[in-house]
Amino acid sequence: MRKNRWAGRVIKNCKRRGEWAELVFAARAIERGLHLAMPWGESSGYDFTVDQGDRIVRVQVKSTIFKEGVSGYSCTLKDSKGPYKKGSFEFVAAYVIPEDVWFILPEKIIRGMWSVGLYPKLERAKYRRYQEAWHLLCGEAPGTIAHIQACAEERVLSPRFSVVNHAGWTAPFVLAARFFRWKFGGTGIRTDYRTWAT
Repeated sequence: MRKNRWAGRVIKNCKRRGEWAELVFAARAIERGLHLAMPWGESSGYDFTVDQGDRIVRVQVKSTIFKEGVSGYSCTLKDSKGPYKKGSFEFVAAYVIPEDVWFILPEKIIRGMWSVGLYPKLERAKYRRYQEAWHLLCGEAPGTIAHIQACAEERVLSPRFSVVNHAGWTAPFVLAARFFRWKFGGTGIRTDYRTWAT
């Protein structure tokens, strides 16, 4: 874990420090191959969009330098009107500046909260699983495959057609050979599957 004691802290103005954190977020996201866009103006309830290919998600960037306890930091999760409303974005990217650590938090787990306690060094922290969880912005979830492509006409082989079952997996070859023999009168088609299918 990198220590980042001075970066961002020298920016005393909270708004400008937040703008700097947005630049850091953009740089880190682009390093990871994410496709970003920004909304025009400041009236949107989010700072960036991420194109995941099959959908676009909205990201609100927050940052903190404020200590909470010995090893934690308190990050504010509200705008001038209070906690963010449901549907304002899909993720909060919270940057713990002194530790140079990002938390990618799904909106549903912080909904209605005024602030969140982030503990980068605590292994059993509540939000530990979201620490540096950039894969969530890529559209992936832990332990899953990002994309599965299939065709509706494709048939999934049943266990009886497994490689272990010799007769089962050679059956389609036998049927194909018989079809060609019938269709083309047996010209040049080998029908003894035991010699060419094994």
